[in-house]
Amino acid sequence: MKRGSAIALLLAVLLSLHNLTQLLPAAQWRALLPWTANPDIHRLLVLQSWLPRLAISLLCGAALGLAGLLFQQTLRNPLAEPMTLGVADGAQLALSLTTVFLPHWLAASSWITLAGALIAAVLVLTLAASRGLEPSRVAIAGLVVSLFCGSLITVLQLLYAPYLHSLFIWGAGSLVQQGWGNVRLLGGQLLVGWLLALMLCRPLQLLGLGDMHASSLGLPSRYVRLGGFSLAVLLTAAVVSAVGVIGFVGLAAPALAQLLGARRLAQRLLLAPLCGALLLWATDQAVQPFANALGELVPTGAATALFGAPLILWLLLRMRTPSVPFSSVNAAVEGAQVADGRLYLLSLTLFLLLVLTLLLSLVFGRAPNGWSMASLSPLSPLLPWRWPRSLAACAAGMMLAAAGVLLQRFSGNRLASPEMMGVSAGAALGMLALTLVTGEVSHSLRFAVTSAGALLALLMILSFSRRHHFAADRVLLVGVAISALFQALVATIIASGDERAVTLLSWLSGSTYTIMPGDAVTALLLALTLSVLTGLFRRWMMILPLGPTCASAVGIALAQTRLLTLGLIAMLTAGATLTVGPISFIGLTAPHIARLLGARRPGQQLLLAIPCGALMMVVADWIGRNLLAPQELPAGLVATLLGAPYMMWLFTRRESRS
Repeated sequence: MKRGSAIALLLAVLLSLHNLTQLLPAAQWRALLPWTANPDIHRLLVLQSWLPRLAISLLCGAALGLAGLLFQQTLRNPLAEPMTLGVADGAQLALSLTTVFLPHWLAASSWITLAGALIAAVLVLTLAASRGLEPSRVAIAGLVVSLFCGSLITVLQLLYAPYLHSLFIWGAGSLVQQGWGNVRLLGGQLLVGWLLALMLCRPLQLLGLGDMHASSLGLPSRYVRLGGFSLAVLLTAAVVSAVGVIGFVGLAAPALAQLLGARRLAQRLLLAPLCGALLLWATDQAVQPFANALGELVPTGAATALFGAPLILWLLLRMRTPSVPFSSVNAAVEGAQVADGRLYLLSLTLFLLLVLTLLLSLVFGRAPNGWSMASLSPLSPLLPWRWPRSLAACAAGMMLAAAGVLLQRFSGNRLASPEMMGVSAGAALGMLALTLVTGEVSHSLRFAVTSAGALLALLMILSFSRRHHFAADRVLLVGVAISALFQALVATIIASGDERAVTLLSWLSGSTYTIMPGDAVTALLLALTLSVLTGLFRRWMMILPLGPTCASAVGIALAQTRLLTLGLIAMLTAGATLTVGPISFIGLTAPHIARLLGARRPGQQLLLAIPCGALMMVVADWIGRNLLAPQELPAGLVATLLGAPYMMWLFTRRESRS
C-alpha cells in the first residue's frame, strides 16, 4: 500500500512538471521568481492560473477528505460522504434556480451556493433532531434530501438545458482559477477546520464506540455529533462554493487512509486529508494534457472518479486483511414491532390500493380538452400504449423494493441501495456507449447491450469480492466504485456539450417511454418470481446483520449464503434496470417507509416495502405522463420528487407519536 502511495505521489509530481513545461519551458522557470519583472503572458498564466489551480486542488482534496472522515465518524457509517448528505446538491440546486429564474443575482454566486448548502444541511438536521441526531437517522435524512435536490436539478436540466449548460461543468467540479483569492480563503478555512477536528479527536473517538458506551463515559453524544457534522458541512460548503461539486474524494480518501493502515482516529485525521489532496492533485494534473493547456474543457471533479475508482479496485485486490462488517452500524432489529394482524391488514390495503391505482392509470388522464375519465370506446386504442408502461413501472418498483430490503439486511447498513451494487451502472454504461457510437438504436439492441453491461458489472463485483468471501463492505465498495466511474463518464460527456448524452438524461432518470407489451409481461412475471424467492431468504436476512460470528454459530455457511444473496440482489436490480433504466430512490426508501409504517422483521418489511415500491412507481409514471402533457417526465425522477417529501413527512409523523 505504501509503495502504491509513493508511486501515486511520484506520478503527480511528474505530471505537474510536464504540464508546467507545456506552459513555460524549463529554461524560463527563473522568470517565476517573485523579484523578476517579466510581463510575458506565459509567466502570468502560470502565476495567476496554473499555480493557483495546483494549490486549490490540494486544498479541496484535503478539505473533502477531512469532511468525509468527519461524516463517517459522526454517523458511524463508512458510506457517508459529503456529496450524499444533501450539502452539495443543495448548493447546486440553489445555483441552478438562480441561473434560470434570477440570473441578475449570479454576481453573488459563491454566497448563493453557500446558502443552498447550509439550507440543505439545516433541513437534514431538522429531520433528525427529534431522535437526538441518531446516526442512521441523520444519514437517511441526508440521502433523502440529496436525492430530492438532485431530482429537482435534473428536472431543470431537462426543461432548461440550453440555459444550464455552463452549470454542467460547474456541477462536475471545475478547478480553473483566475487568481489567488480562492486559495487564500479556502486555505484559512481548511486550517481552522483541521484544528477544530483535532480538538474533537478524543470525543469523536469515544463517539465511535456507540452512544450508550459514550454516554456512560460522560460524553454528550448529541452535541459532539452536531459539532462534528456541522464542521464537515462547513468544509464541504466551502469547497462547493469555491470550485463546484467534486464527488468521490470524500468517500475514497478515508477508505484509502484505512487501507493504508491508519486505524486510530488521530492517524486518519492526518492521513485522510493527505490522501484526498493527493487524489485530487494527481487527477487534475492527469486531466490537463487531454484538453488544452489548462484543462478547462474536462471537469476535474468528474474525472476524479475515473482515476479514483480504479485505484479503489486495485487496493481491494491487493488487500489481504479481513473485512469490517457493517453490523455494528445499525442493529438488525429496532423498537417494538407492529402486531401481525394489523400488519397483514395494512399490507392487503396497500396491494388493493396498488390494483386500484393501476386501473385508474389506464382510464384517467389528461386529454387535449383537459382531464377526463376515458370510456370504453375511446379507451381501446389507448390501452396498448398505457398498460405496458404502468405494468412495467409496477414490476420495476416491486423488484427495486425487494432488492433494497435484501441489500440493507445483507449489509446491515441502511444507506445501502440497489444502485450501489454497480449492476445498474454497468447496464447504463452499456447504454451510454451504444448511444455515443451508433446514435439511435433499436429496442432489441439496447436490451442486449444493457444486459451485457449489467452482466459485466456483476462479474467484476464477484471477482473483486471473492477473496473476501463476498463480505458486504467489499461488495458495496466495488459497487460504489463502478457507479462513480459511470457517473463520472456521464458528467464528462454532458459537460463536453454532446447532445446525444444530454438526451440520455431522461433514460438515466428511469423512463418507461420505450416499453413494449412483451417487455411489460416479462418484467411482471420476473418481479413476481423473484419477490417470492426473496421471501425464502427471511431467515438469512435476520441473521446476517448480526455479524459473521453469530451467523457461523447457527450453522450458516457464510461464503455460499452471501453469494446466493448477492446473486438475488443482482438479478432484482438488473431486472428493474433493464425494464425502466437506473432508478436511485425506490430501493433506498421503500424499506425505510416499511419500517416507519411499523415493519421490523424481514418478512414484515417485504410485505410492506414491495407494494410501497410498486405504488410509488405506478403513481410516478402516471404523473410523468400527464402533468406536463404533451411533454413527459421520467417515472424515476417523479418517484423521487414525490417520495422524498412523503418520507420526510413520515419522519415527523412518526416522531410526533413517540
